Amino acid sequence: MWANRFATRESLMRAKRLGVSRHTICKSVLLQTLDYPTIAGDERATLLTELAQTRLDSRPFFPSESCQMQKANRKLLVFGAVVSFMVTPALMAAEPPPRVQDMKEFRAKDGIIVQRVSDIMHNQHLSKHGLDDEISKRAFDQFFKALDPFKLYFYQSDIDGFMKNHTTLDDDAKKGKGEFPIRVFKTFLERVDERVKMAHEEIDREHDFTIDEKLPADRDVVEYPKTPEEARDRMRKQIKYSMLLLKNEKVAEGDEVAKKKSQEDPRARLHRRYDSILKRQHQTDADEVLETFVTAITTSFDPHTTYMAPKTLTNFDIVMSLKLEGIGAQLTLEDGFTTITNVVPGGAAAKDGRLKSGDRIVSVGQGVDGDMVDVLDMKLDDVVSKIRGNAGTTVRLGVKPAAGGEVIIYNIVRAKINLEDSAARSEVVEHGKKADGSAFKVGYIDLPSFYLDMKGAKGKSDSYRSSTRDVRNILTTFRESNVDAVVVDLSRNGGGSLTEAISLTGLFIDHGPVVQVKDPSGEVQVYDDEDSGAAWNGPLVVMTSKESASASEIFAGAIKDYRRGIVVGDPSTHGKGTVQSLVDLGQLLLNRPNEYGALKITIQQFYLPAGKSTQREGVLSDIILPAITSAMDISEADLDYALPSDEVRKAGHQDYGLVNNEVLSKLRNRSTSRVKSSEGFDKLLKRIELYRSQKDEKYVSLNEQAFLERRKEIDAEKEDEKAILDAQLPKKEVFKKDFYAEEVLNITTDYVEAVNSLDLAANAKKVDKS
Repeated sequence: MWANRFATRESLMRAKRLGVSRHTICKSVLLQTLDYPTIAGDERATLLTELAQTRLDSRPFFPSESCQMQKANRKLLVFGAVVSFMVTPALMAAEPPPRVQDMKEFRAKDGIIVQRVSDIMHNQHLSKHGLDDEISKRAFDQFFKALDPFKLYFYQSDIDGFMKNHTTLDDDAKKGKGEFPIRVFKTFLERVDERVKMAHEEIDREHDFTIDEKLPADRDVVEYPKTPEEARDRMRKQIKYSMLLLKNEKVAEGDEVAKKKSQEDPRARLHRRYDSILKRQHQTDADEVLETFVTAITTSFDPHTTYMAPKTLTNFDIVMSLKLEGIGAQLTLEDGFTTITNVVPGGAAAKDGRLKSGDRIVSVGQGVDGDMVDVLDMKLDDVVSKIRGNAGTTVRLGVKPAAGGEVIIYNIVRAKINLEDSAARSEVVEHGKKADGSAFKVGYIDLPSFYLDMKGAKGKSDSYRSSTRDVRNILTTFRESNVDAVVVDLSRNGGGSLTEAISLTGLFIDHGPVVQVKDPSGEVQVYDDEDSGAAWNGPLVVMTSKESASASEIFAGAIKDYRRGIVVGDPSTHGKGTVQSLVDLGQLLLNRPNEYGALKITIQQFYLPAGKSTQREGVLSDIILPAITSAMDISEADLDYALPSDEVRKAGHQDYGLVNNEVLSKLRNRSTSRVKSSEGFDKLLKRIELYRSQKDEKYVSLNEQAFLERRKEIDAEKEDEKAILDAQLPKKEVFKKDFYAEEVLNITTDYVEAVNSLDLAANAKKVDKS
């Protein structure tokens, strides 16, 4: 894990800039092994752990007609990157973009896109920063970091040769010139060819694991190789480390698929891994490089302004509408094989019953008699596009079973799939005892996103899906069950629709301001919950973490400002306090939606009712519980070029008086005492310290004895990795009662007793504007 930590994080940060959700990657069909020798399908657990360690947004986004928010759309203003777009026939039939390796010149349409994006950025970005030499330098660095994060491929001479463009990318963008990224990527492919050839040679060599040498694990201590000899030495150490991992690989009890792989010759696995890397890099197409390059420019303004190519946009409606049409299987890419990681309950594959976790898809055909197309080493999104299709149609899959044997052809009829793991789920949990001897009833709501079926909402459908509708129904059942308190878990919620954040907050307050938004001119707009009455008036606990972002922070912050409930979790939330709008470039330029992709641009900043922005600082917890996420560098402030925070005037709002210093002091003291005596928290605190020390290491030892001496620590870290991964994958249980959840319940029941003792009439008051 050590040497690949930075490569993985940088690759995932690139995915984040494109708006890809960590939860989406884990739960959907978007997960793929990243194209770096340090990252391999055989180390999928490590990859997924890095997904959990990197802040990736999952914030739904409303595609407005222009990047300036119109007042008519303000009630539909939403945050982040998940875009509600359906796959149109025109898009499905569009000619696929050429592979970069086959291109002789820059496409004319790319020049139009680059030029139009530069115009919009210059005129409409919140920062008011001009497209100048400073942005050019940032974009130059961002582009090379995205392509070669661990400085493994390019030579220093390559970088020196490209430096003449260091301050000219802004000028090129304004003129619609885009030869630079094509030229750079072709050089990159040459270097990939060289490094993979070196890798194969080093795999076949004998290595001395008794000598003391180290592999850099931190990009800050790595330089681009200056000579082929330096490049080969870097690759030799990389292969040596990979062999150490594979030689000492441990397999979970009962995991027969992993056990079978672990028994394979490590050299054969590494040869296959690098063959796959080479093939996938050469499959990179013009849209992908354009997306990476333009996003390097836009993220030089702020980390949430990104360009999305047409194919990228297509995937987001799946998350937003909580449904797709296909076979219902989660896929990953392992050493060139498209592998089933999970079969979605209720989907077509689950009903068919033949596909199993660990099965490998080696070919795909359309219809009952369509030709089978070999998908070995094919990019995962290309495989997905072949498998996905309209409900009622047939897809043929050539499958190599995980249990072994020959390839079997399965005919599966596609169907609509509801991704219920992304929807609100609930459970009534009994805990502790009241004075009368009966148990407290706690209504627990797991809310992984603030979702809204935009198409259904705009069409005024009576059956469209939204988080507010679902939570309102849950609260109705809670009232019928006579729960004593409600816990809303936002700890894995990356955000969502602002409309939903406002309306869902309104389920817990009577009415009033929920969020304030400031535009580049300094004008502040207040967004209210205008519906009188609340669906739940009793004690409320909001669970957050460093991963709770955007719309989650609006909800948690408003509840805190109103003193309506308490916030429990990491010291603070993620800290994303900016607002993005979407410009469909095809619609804008040619009145042809989707064909030119879209620009998601930061145009506003949001503030809580009390006037404070959550940007960078997030929402502070009332009661802090230890968690490994608090030690991770995954907050807004850790991102490149994150915008600063400020404040606006307070908006008049109700103070419910359900929280005060005396109550918080009592709750904190009781919780601290329990945490100190908890065996589970004691182990967690030790692992957090281990994580901190490992995170700060600059090098990893390639001496096998030293490696094995640390095996115990690595195994402990693997347990944390599994726990983090489990937190990101769809929950099998709605409420899992471990030591952390137990303490949340203890805090909740303490809070119920505290609320029951409050003089609410004396505590509640109106907060005036200041």
